[in-house]
Amino acid sequence: MYAGRWNASESSDLVTDNVSLVSGVAKRYASALLGLAEETGVIADVERDLATFEGFLEESADLKRLVYSPAFSAEEQLDALTALLNKAQISGLAANFVKLVAKNRRLFVLPGMITAFRALLAEKRGVETAEVTAAAELSDDQVAALKEALEASRGKTVNLAVKVDPALIGGLVVKMGSRMIDTSLRTKLNSLKFAMKEVG
Repeated sequence: MYAGRWNASESSDLVTDNVSLVSGVAKRYASALLGLAEETGVIADVERDLATFEGFLEESADLKRLVYSPAFSAEEQLDALTALLNKAQISGLAANFVKLVAKNRRLFVLPGMITAFRALLAEKRGVETAEVTAAAELSDDQVAALKEALEASRGKTVNLAVKVDPALIGGLVVKMGSRMIDTSLRTKLNSLKFAMKEVG
């Protein structure tokens, strides 16, 4: 009976709540990891090892399935990850962290934890990270010009994390913390369509 009253707004709220929950979990784990890394003086090692693991995740469809699919048991995930960590020579705190996340059935949040760890570390170093989504691959000169412009506007060092999304049609989407700087053609077109519907 409730299904008949289900609407898009409720579905959107559920998705938003879920994203917030995942983001909260990612930040808590990342904060705990950074604290422990500071205490034991291994921040650089953890930063390097997490970047190595992230590289494997981006390149391997099998690893992505292992991380994101609920079909694998915690034991299966742990065994497979232990073998991968050994092969990649990832040890110490970073390896223990990944294994703990697997044991706690939070592996699907691990990419977010790595992103959160990097953001917390950058903040501690007085560096801000800008997540840049472009419609096409940016040249080195374009990346340098964008970095320079953002640093001038923020008054601090800015690291760029650039990814390509052809669906943007044109332009850039730059996210710095909670602030979104959107110059994409797709957004402008969507805004125009919305305005036209309002007029109609």
